Order: sequence, then structure tokens, then C-alpha cells
Amino acid sequence: MNEKPNQRLILASASPRRLDLLRQIGVFPDKIIPADIDEAITKSDTPRSLALRLAKSKAVKVSYNYEGYFVLGADTVVSVGSRILSKPINSEQARDFLKLLSGRRSRVFGGVALLSPSHEMRHRVVETMVKFKRLSEQEINYYIASGEWEGKAGSYAIQGIASKFIPSINGSYSNIVGLPLYETAQLMFGLGFNK
Repeated sequence: MNEKPNQRLILASASPRRLDLLRQIGVFPDKIIPADIDEAITKSDTPRSLALRLAKSKAVKVSYNYEGYFVLGADTVVSVGSRILSKPINSEQARDFLKLLSGRRSRVFGGVALLSPSHEMRHRVVETMVKFKRLSEQEINYYIASGEWEGKAGSYAIQGIASKFIPSINGSYSNIVGLPLYETAQLMFGLGFNK
């Protein structure tokens, strides 16, 4: 009987949401090591290319110090048109982002990159459309006061209070939360990770 070699996985992210999502599909990383990379947006970045570049950079950076591991990097980018709505630096920026999202459709790009122990990489970018209702000043104030926007791309968390502002999405829900599960599972399968 052939036994598979011990497969070890590192999640190159500090996001508790990504860890929870992986656990949801029965994947339990052996290590969680946030990648310290430069996440600055360059002039040549589109929302799609930024999500992929950051996901790949995270996986590669963490892999340098951990031979023999699969390394999963991921990043989420929210955009309205070509404008990228990063993680807001303060409540004023979060308020501006919410006003921009109000009554509009936005796109969430989830970049996922998986690096194998043999340094083979597979990656995907998943796009989900999100429609926001028109937000009143009172709703924006309430949401800002909740603090839920902190550390969230686009300044909202669909799995929390903000869900009541979103009448519809088109595409992967888990992508909006932080990791497109179907596509991540397919990357893992394709690279032979089947723990």
C-alpha cells in the first residue's frame, strides 16, 4: 500500500476569516504565517492584477523559509469601476468608501496562489459582483460606529452587519468574505494537496 507523503500547509495570511473558511472545507493549516510584503498600489495595477500580485507575493515570501510545505497566499481587492478601495486607514476614509459603494455595483477580486513543495505555483483570480442599496447618512453613521469596517477591504464585512445593505451578489460569496473556496479547493487538488 502506497502512503502519501505528509502534506503540510501554511496559510500566508493573518486573516481569521480565511482560516475559518479553510476549516469549513476540512482544510486545517499546519502553520499560519502572515507574509510581510509591500501592499502599495502601483500605477500599472488594475484591481484584478493587484489581487493576483499580492496573493502570489505572499505565497512566495513565506515559502523562502519553509521547505517542504504547500503555501497558500490570498488577497481581496474591492473596486468601484477602476478605483481600488483598499482597507480604510481611518473612519473618514471608510465613510468615503461607503458613500462610493452606496447604490452601486462593485466588484470583489479574490486572488489565490498555491505554491507546492516543489515550487510549482497555481493561481486564480475570482470576481464577484456586489450590489449595495442606497445608504442613508444614518446607516453610514451606524456602520462606522460599529467598527466592523476596520481592517476590511472596501470598508465592509458581508458576513456581518453590512449584509443588510447588500440585496444581491453575483458569484462566490466566500470570495467576498476572503477566500473563494471552490477555486481554492480546485487549486489544491490540481497540485496534489488532498489532505
